[in-house]
Amino acid sequence: MQLYHHPYSLDSQKVRLALEEKGIDYTSYHVNPLSGKNMDSKFFQMNPSGKLPVFQNGSHIIFETLEIIRESLNCVSGEAIAANTVNVTKWMEKIESWNPKMFTLSHIPERYRLFVSKFVRRVVIARMAESPDLASVYHAKLRGAYETEEKLKDQEIIRLSEEKLLGLLDEAETQLRETTYLAGEEFTLVDVMFIPILSRLSLLNLEDEYITELYMKDLKDNTRIAWAYSLFLVFSLERE
Repeated sequence: MQLYHHPYSLDSQKVRLALEEKGIDYTSYHVNPLSGKNMDSKFFQMNPSGKLPVFQNGSHIIFETLEIIRESLNCVSGEAIAANTVNVTKWMEKIESWNPKMFTLSHIPERYRLFVSKFVRRVVIARMAESPDLASVYHAKLRGAYETEEKLKDQEIIRLSEEKLLGLLDEAETQLRETTYLAGEEFTLVDVMFIPILSRLSLLNLEDEYITELYMKDLKDNTRIAWAYSLFLVFSLERE
């Protein structure tokens, strides 16, 4: 099984932590979007969206985060996600429903964001010239880059993204007042998927504004959460 990922990709972080938590062997391939590696024709043929992560098991290719986690567990042992499957699945879907893209980009200084955006567009145009057979998917990627810039000018879109995040964090805090972990009294993949969200806020220097004191206390006091968070920090230090 192969996993194509990058340490700064939040979805990549979720998948890698899940695989490590379950002790699943896989071959790791770094694909750095900051250098345009996810735009290479070979990668685009595998995943026309150019998004990370991508999971490959033989000829079977998946690039949806929850599907990757489910498929990897099933491939190895046929294991269900957890004993309390309904509650775990509900929480995993809830976490995955928040797309961090607009929130993240809106908190990056504009000059850096625009520099990367222009670089991405130049790479897409260059790859399009090199691989005319993939022109339609490269056009879609280029159009998406322009659409993202337009969306970032719409404060309502940014507000809705933040509102959804706040709702998720509030619900998590409420749950942690009742149970040890997000899905009950056992550490599950729900907690694994939630940790990268907390780290994204920390990376953006927003932890004091958004991360609850209750969850940070659990992070320090609970060895299971602390282990997963420490492993995540190791992943974040990796480079291509």
